[in-house]
Amino acid sequence: MCLVASGGHTHLVCVKEYGKYEILGRTRDDAAGEAYDKVARAIGLGYPGGPKIDRIAKEGNPDAIQFPKAKVNDAEYDFSFSGLKSAVLNYINGCKMKGETFDPADLAASFQKAVVEVLVGNSMRAVEKLGMKKFAIAGGVASNSALREAMEEACEKRGMKFYRPSPIYCTDNAAMIGAAAYYEYLAGTRSGWDLNAVPNLKLGER
Repeated sequence: MCLVASGGHTHLVCVKEYGKYEILGRTRDDAAGEAYDKVARAIGLGYPGGPKIDRIAKEGNPDAIQFPKAKVNDAEYDFSFSGLKSAVLNYINGCKMKGETFDPADLAASFQKAVVEVLVGNSMRAVEKLGMKKFAIAGGVASNSALREAMEEACEKRGMKFYRPSPIYCTDNAAMIGAAAYYEYLAGTRSGWDLNAVPNLKLGER
């Protein structure tokens, strides 16, 4: 089982073998990384939001503000982060309207806690139901220290092997593309010089 979380994706994927995947859950709206970027911009941290929120959250209280954690009723493994993002923006606007201040570190920590709990919760429900013994994370959000720690703890509690790339390999990089190409080559995939990039290609499509 693999959680792919980035600025464009939040997918929970059953990896049957290299090149064969079954998507069990996906985001219905904002991807996790996209929510990080939008919240960071609202706080005034700038772009990219993920690393900046992760850093400032270490100085804050994750229980300072209770933000909603959405559940998708008709798909137990799907994700939704637009409500959480809106709740954060509404909190900030409410403080401004009342002339009140807020602690950016507390807000970042509370937001991050809500995101991590949803990512871990959905993932662990899936692995328990399907009896998986190996779990991996990938994508830009996989470099988030709070997510890595929470996933490691959840997997250890269930006796599962936990795989996470070094943070430098969580974002787009040549090693990732080379590894994907290697297994495609072993599977017999060959392409001509006219092959072009397809940015919206779905997982498992060629």
